Amino acid sequence: MSTILNPARQADRLYHDLLSPEETIDVRARVRKTATDVVAPAARRIAQGDERVDGFPRDVFDALASAGLYRLPFRSEVGGDGLAHAVTATAVAIEELAYYSSSIAAVFDVHCILAGSALSHGTEAQQQIWLRGVAEGSMVGAFATTEPDASSDLSPQAVRTVAVRKGDGWVLNGRKRWISNSPVARFIVTLARTGDRLSLFIVDTTLPGVRVGAPDLKMGNRGQLTADVWYDNVELGDDALLGGREGHGLRHALATLTLGRIGIAAAGVGMAQAAFDHTVAHLTSRHAFGKPVAANQHWQFLLADRATEIENARTLYLKAALRRDAGELFPDPEAAMAKHYATRLSVDMARDAVQAFGGLGFARELSADGTPGPVEAIYRDSKIGEIYEGTNEIQKWIIARTIFGKEVTG
Repeated sequence: MSTILNPARQADRLYHDLLSPEETIDVRARVRKTATDVVAPAARRIAQGDERVDGFPRDVFDALASAGLYRLPFRSEVGGDGLAHAVTATAVAIEELAYYSSSIAAVFDVHCILAGSALSHGTEAQQQIWLRGVAEGSMVGAFATTEPDASSDLSPQAVRTVAVRKGDGWVLNGRKRWISNSPVARFIVTLARTGDRLSLFIVDTTLPGVRVGAPDLKMGNRGQLTADVWYDNVELGDDALLGGREGHGLRHALATLTLGRIGIAAAGVGMAQAAFDHTVAHLTSRHAFGKPVAANQHWQFLLADRATEIENARTLYLKAALRRDAGELFPDPEAAMAKHYATRLSVDMARDAVQAFGGLGFARELSADGTPGPVEAIYRDSKIGEIYEGTNEIQKWIIARTIFGKEVTG
């Protein structure tokens, strides 16, 4: 049995991008080359790894830094590329990375979109210290809102991590959960309660009292390390308060998470496209009952539906990104629609791919000849997209609020 490890890119002939600026199209080509050269060779190792044994894919992270990819989202004054459509460029970069590795796309997303975007609300001094390091890739960033008992609900009443004034600084106590990149992060932008409001703090992970747990063992996205983080009487200076303003944390966190949803939507499209391309190649080359499997109308109609859905999903995330680039801090409903639609599609398309490949779709590797399973990792990795950066149920609620109004939906 043979399988096509590098199938033809069907989007190159099926998708006609009339939305992206020329700048973004150039970024896509640049990132695709880097992803093909750097991410693709490491993708299987990362997908089949063990978080606690294999650890963070530092070699790939550093290679993306050398290629300058972490500069894409940021202004030139802090070492970024200063692109006119930085959000759109960042989103297409995530799609191209996710085509080969959801884990690497997630690492990029957390480093640039979550940690990096949050820092863009900081003072100029904070940006020069921390955001420049993010753009260079000389340090890894993380972003912490979720707690054991607070995830979708980020109200001051739900958040248990607390920062209390002490002299000209703060003392931070609490615990965060599912914090991506935290085992290797140099800093963690952390949401904490300050009185009856929420604020964001830039927490240097080398400070006394900061403890990061062992990486969680997950079904998928094994190269995206997550762990619990404890803060035990961590003393912070006033320069750690993001933007130098108390009480602005929730607004900045929600704006960051909205941007993150665009990135997760793009990752969903990348995974769906990869699963689609593998499936088309297999159905065309595999024969049963004297004809290509693709000759069966079931597969023709199913893949026609999926091609249409991938088209729609890509257009949705691009539209949301372009609205953000145009100055819309909360580009809903498109951001919520894109995240909900694209991540559901990635799971559906990955499941279809497993079915199309049959036993090989279910396999990680064939022991007889070492043939790798081409799509099982996509299936495992895709599920988390429906959960993180705001569950898809929350996205539906956001869309419903746009339809009916907050006075009806709450």
